Amino acid sequence: MSLRPFEHFSREAAQSVHTVLTDIDDTLSLHGRLPAAAYAALERLQEAGLRVIPVTGRPAGWCDHIARFWPVDGVIGENGAFYMWHDAQAHVLRSRHWLAPDQQVLARERLALVQARILAQVPGCAVASDQFCRLYDLAIDFCEDVPALPASAVDRIAALMQEAGMTAKVSSIHVNGWWGDWDKLAMARLMLAESYGLDLAQEADRMVFVGDSPNDAPMFAAFPNSVGVANVRDCLDRLAHRPTWVTQAQGGLGFVEFVDRFLALREG
Repeated sequence: MSLRPFEHFSREAAQSVHTVLTDIDDTLSLHGRLPAAAYAALERLQEAGLRVIPVTGRPAGWCDHIARFWPVDGVIGENGAFYMWHDAQAHVLRSRHWLAPDQQVLARERLALVQARILAQVPGCAVASDQFCRLYDLAIDFCEDVPALPASAVDRIAALMQEAGMTAKVSSIHVNGWWGDWDKLAMARLMLAESYGLDLAQEADRMVFVGDSPNDAPMFAAFPNSVGVANVRDCLDRLAHRPTWVTQAQGGLGFVEFVDRFLALREG
């Protein structure tokens, strides 16, 4: 299936949307930084009455900050292990976790063994710098703070995780592994149902997901109006499911391009 330029997205489709979900790394960010225009675009979506939910592989520590301080309605983190939101009425941060507390402890105890095996067998990789604030998964860096590794090394990292019985997902910067049956889509489905009374299967055509990498594939498959920022083209051969639409610009600038066009259509 060829990707369709987002500039051809229809006014009717834009005006029916009530929720925008988006990846963060290399979707909102650009070359490892969050452009001010991309952050402002999130706020513009909220101001236009849209529900805005980042869906990321980034850790719990990051998500605490995002839920509290960003112009978003909540955030799904660690590839679907939990979601967090700031309860404005009670003035507290709340969270919903996939695993029960006893399962959480067991998962963390097992991560160190897999980590040691991967570091020994895949030269050049490293534990992600944000690992210290993760609750559930092991993140192995293959290009964020280390020189970029070849695809064969990335595949080897994922294979070692899978051999240990973990789910392994490749993002644009890390390979994330965890023991559990969640992913971005499973937690998005749960969050939408529990927090907003929405059935994702029935409402999918009234939502948009924006992403860029292989761990976004389940989301691309679930949402008819899925959008890839331009750098998604770099991993098309690794995507089980492709987005329907694509922007001209990469990363956060592609997200701004999406928001500009999307909001113009809604106002027209």
